[in-house]
Amino acid sequence: MNRRTRATGRVTLADVAQAAGVSPITVSRALRGERTVDAELAQRALEAARRLGYVPDPAARALASQRSSHVAVLIPLLSNALFVDLLEAVQRTLRPAGYQTLIGITHYDPSEEEQLLREHLAHRPAGVLVTGFDRHESTRSLLAASGVPCVHLMESAPQPGVYSVGFSQRDAGAAITRHLLERGRRRVAFAAAQLDPRTLQRREGWRETLQAAGLYDAKLEWLNPAPSSMALGAQMFEQIVAQRPAVDAIFFCNDDLAQGALLAAQRLRIAVPKRVAVAGFNDLTGSDQMVPALTTVRTPRAEIGRAAATMLLAMMRGEPVATSCVDLGWSLIVRDST
Repeated sequence: MNRRTRATGRVTLADVAQAAGVSPITVSRALRGERTVDAELAQRALEAARRLGYVPDPAARALASQRSSHVAVLIPLLSNALFVDLLEAVQRTLRPAGYQTLIGITHYDPSEEEQLLREHLAHRPAGVLVTGFDRHESTRSLLAASGVPCVHLMESAPQPGVYSVGFSQRDAGAAITRHLLERGRRRVAFAAAQLDPRTLQRREGWRETLQAAGLYDAKLEWLNPAPSSMALGAQMFEQIVAQRPAVDAIFFCNDDLAQGALLAAQRLRIAVPKRVAVAGFNDLTGSDQMVPALTTVRTPRAEIGRAAATMLLAMMRGEPVATSCVDLGWSLIVRDST
């Protein structure tokens, strides 16, 4: 007969340990998936837990340890493939170490991010991963006061006491703009959606490069706060070629916009790159299969996820971190569209 606690009727960790003939700490580690547990003991613990119908109580675990085994991960969107790649790498790194990820979607809204963070911190997370640096001062104060280890994703900033893994969005935007200039383009438009901080950093790279070449024209900035999509990219391409026929290259802030532009160019029978070059950003799935194949910037989303999760693991364990700011760079992928 299963033994239950008198107060709740729940099967306890001690019940599972006794049934498996192992210590409670072995059961706890086995259930968290820690690989340091002897395989035979772990199997006994897992079988006993299944047989008794044991379900861990995360609230009790957090109360006992003053910290839970979950990590809060706050990202802007799940509809953007680049964050899916990042999350997959984060989970593959944290789960073998016994940590679960709880995902919060901020929708690029600093107020929504602050509310999500308050909710997560109430449950004593072991660590937090946040996207970028654009947030309310009150959110930064909240993070600092919590004492919870925190790593920033997708941007790198060498600031004292700040841990980050990413790359320079501005430098990447400048690099693809230089590439277009080197191909002989002189009227280079910038087309962007969403208008989040990282997109605007890419615009700064584009703007500064054209200013240095004496070719900057504010009329060639096409900014739309709507969510990025192929449909919007097609619409923006049609507007640009109709209203600014002298434009000979367009740098789209994300590949889905650029993919939509290439499809629109085919419908309009506008030759790419002969009439107008098209470049994107992020090297999303399908960009290499477009006709023509899309020139873009490949960003290391999975590498950022792994490196940030590894850094956070060290911080949660109280281990030293070699460097608090990791810049993983980016790659210019030149294909037929430019």
